[in-house]
Amino acid sequence: EVQLVESGGGLVQPGGSLRLSCAASGFTFGSYDMSWVRQAPGKGPEWVSAINSGGGSTYYADSVKGRFTISRDNAKNTLYLQMNSLKPEDTAVYYCATGLRSWEYWGQGTQVTVSS
Repeated sequence: EVQLVESGGGLVQPGGSLRLSCAASGFTFGSYDMSWVRQAPGKGPEWVSAINSGGGSTYYADSVKGRFTISRDNAKNTLYLQMNSLKPEDTAVYYCATGLRSWEYWGQGTQVTVSS
């Protein structure tokens, strides 16, 4: 059974940082491209970032470029998202998902709230 479990969300002030993690199990993690997708209240899913299976190629939405960094540790079956210089508009539930632009499996999400 494929499982993706996100953690690391929380409440942070504008300008602060958070690091999200996504623990994967039930599939060969190192063979899959992975993404982070977020959904703000009342809005549809928004792709945030992606990384290829080997970790050598990364991709970012313009809205987070220069502030967020995606990475992965295939030995630990874990995906990460380092988020710096957070803004109120980054408030959303963040999901990790398999795939680059279309996502087959999703985690349950972790809430990120940026507010003073």
